[in-house]
Amino acid sequence: MARNRAIVCFGELLLRLNAPGRERLLQSQRLDVHVGGAEANVAVSLAQFGHEARFASVVADNALGEAALGELRRYGVDVSPVARASGRMGLYFMASGATRRPSEIIYDRAGSVFAEAGEETLDWPAILDGAGWLHVSGVTPAVGPKPAAAALKAVRTAKECGVKVSFDGNYRAQLWAAWGGDGPAILRRILACADLAFINERDVGLVLGRDFPRDEAGRRAAFAAAFEAFPGLELIAATRRRQHSVDHHALTAVLATRDGGERRSREWDLSGVVDRIGAGDAFAAGTLRGLIAGHDHRHTVEFAAAAAALKHSMPGDFNIATVADVERALAEDDLDVRR
Repeated sequence: MARNRAIVCFGELLLRLNAPGRERLLQSQRLDVHVGGAEANVAVSLAQFGHEARFASVVADNALGEAALGELRRYGVDVSPVARASGRMGLYFMASGATRRPSEIIYDRAGSVFAEAGEETLDWPAILDGAGWLHVSGVTPAVGPKPAAAALKAVRTAKECGVKVSFDGNYRAQLWAAWGGDGPAILRRILACADLAFINERDVGLVLGRDFPRDEAGRRAAFAAAFEAFPGLELIAATRRRQHSVDHHALTAVLATRDGGERRSREWDLSGVVDRIGAGDAFAAGTLRGLIAGHDHRHTVEFAAAAAALKHSMPGDFNIATVADVERALAEDDLDVRR
């Protein structure tokens, strides 16, 4: 695996407008603002882990775009590859759930500057220069036909440049339906370039047009099918979540190799969840960190699962836990105040 080189994350930088507390949207006619987006979340977490993280995107050339970029700079992300364009930022609105009421998200991303940017907007050979990894998710091509073409160009250029590709399935049915995109076909083409994939049996079933049971046997069968369908794929990582209520989850993770080997993390009991958005991105960043640092697969999956678990304690999209925070969580059961 590529080591000690930059990780480039490509995707849309978003503004998240959240109903305060556990209110429903506009219940009190106020909204809290967070910056996020799947790939930006990964970049922030990697920067917190001490890695050189670059974020590539297109943002609005206005105060909103600059404020969003300022948040990434605040956490040490290199935003020099980001292009500006006249237009609007992508938004999403969220009402956080409680007890038996699930969280709800409404997207407002159509016509954003990212959605309208052509595949030639970003200079991929220059952006990938000196990089070891490119990370992209299934959210990016789901935004529209132009981001889909751009994502394909990015991963193909990465392969030509000898850069490893990390892909997170992140299937977003609402986004694909909005423009009638053929999600499975496009994601198959991206997966064909991936070295590492964050996917589960549902993702594999969608991409390959097959049904896999949502259990351990189905997961193993799906992983075997994915490795067979995509010869360049080296590793598959996934989390498994059990939900007792909106505020009480249990999380485990698995890292699988082409030869059928698996490493599974401990189960994390997450009572009193603050915010689960971005937990999968924290897991992706933790996995990349382990591979880049040269850790064995057992430590890598344990670290990544712990990073995802910690994200549940933090409001907003970003996981701002450091390596020391994650390793402390792995080593300690004592939750007393640290003084």
